[in-house]
This record gives sequence, C-alpha cells and structure tokens, in this order.
Amino acid sequence: MVHLTQTASKQRSERRIAVRLPLQVRGRDSRGVVFEEDTSSENLCRSGAAFVTRFDVAIGSDLEIRIPFSNYAARRAEADFATQGRVVHVADSSTRGERLVGVQFTGPHFQRVFRPENAV
Repeated sequence: MVHLTQTASKQRSERRIAVRLPLQVRGRDSRGVVFEEDTSSENLCRSGAAFVTRFDVAIGSDLEIRIPFSNYAARRAEADFATQGRVVHVADSSTRGERLVGVQFTGPHFQRVFRPENAV
C-alpha cells in the first residue's frame, strides 16, 4: 500500500505539459480485444501521458505507445519515441463515447522538452 502512495505522489510531483502530439496506441480493451488507434496527447511529462480514446481500457492495462516525430520534426532527424505504459487513470471525456486515459510509462521515459501550448 505504501508503494502505491509513493507512486501517486511521484506522478503528481512531475510537471505535466499541455501539448498535443500525435500518438499511436496499441493494446487490449477491457474485453481483451486487441485495438490500435491514432489519437493525440492531452498532456505529458517524462514518465507518462494522457490522451483521449474511444476504446474502453481498464486501469492496470498495458499499452504500447508511439509518438511519431518523423512527420513533425523535419528540421531534425529524430527517431520516433516508443514505450510501454500502464493505465493508471480513466475518466469520461467531454466528447461523448470517449475516455481520457492516463498512462504511466513502464518502458523508456520521454526525454524531449516542450513548452506548454498556452505559453507565449
């Protein structure tokens, strides 16, 4: 139980940046059906991300996440970011039939730095 509290505290201590990046998400929904979806991030930090999905995913589910930089970083030859994540939060989205999902990266952490979209 202590471990969960420490993990939750660590998650909240990292600064989340509101930035929309394309995401490709693969995994299994709550019924065990394999899915793959192109979506975009709502926010992210070094150890996790939040995104909207039309699939019903359960807390504790493992997902594969890919951020394709090749289309958006033409100035620099950057490799796509690929990692695994565990679903730690699911909430209804403002869009009907979609859910806001928070994942904690269990694979490589995100190392790129962004400014929030609302920064001047």
